Amino acid sequence: MQQQTGGAHPRPRIETLADLIFGLSLSIGSIALIANPPKSTGEITTHILAFAYTFFVLITAWLIYTTYMSVLPIETRTVTFLNVGLLLLVAIVPYLLNGVEVASPALNPAEVSMIQNYSSQLFALDLGGILIILATFAHVISLEEKRLVAPELVTLFRNGRNRMAILAVLTLLSVAPQFWEWTLLGVPIRLYLWYPPLISYWVGRAVRPDSRTYKLA
Repeated sequence: MQQQTGGAHPRPRIETLADLIFGLSLSIGSIALIANPPKSTGEITTHILAFAYTFFVLITAWLIYTTYMSVLPIETRTVTFLNVGLLLLVAIVPYLLNGVEVASPALNPAEVSMIQNYSSQLFALDLGGILIILATFAHVISLEEKRLVAPELVTLFRNGRNRMAILAVLTLLSVAPQFWEWTLLGVPIRLYLWYPPLISYWVGRAVRPDSRTYKLA
């Protein structure tokens, strides 16, 4: 039997699994809203904002991830292990953020604060880990000797690597206990330090699309 050539190649299974996990993580976030009926109008707003943050974290990571996977050779051992690690970190995002936002009525304020503090520390580590893995992907792509992208795109991927490495360090620094104790407008500083990765991506995409899509006009 003659082997067929040409045509579209099937997507690597790890990419299909990644889409499924990203989608499930988004779904779990919305289910968490339904499972915790609001007790006031203020809680409705808080829950929506919390879900919006979860949504943007996941969708931003997915956009960057799919851009890199369109270039990276999936079959290498390093890339496979990094993929598995990334998907694990993505899968637990809704659980950790739910621990930061939702408090059990059976707990006293001190216990609630302790759990929220611990959950927020774990999420900071989780988000930092996601950024480090994405930065590693960008580093692999930027290696000129691998010739994974055109020479004129190498600088874009190097800049992306450096940017995400800096954001990862900033996010990991927020794990320090002081950033939970220090507050601004009643909100721990740690939570504010989770926004720069989102701001960096979306503002950069609006101002310089090529720096985030890695496609020259």
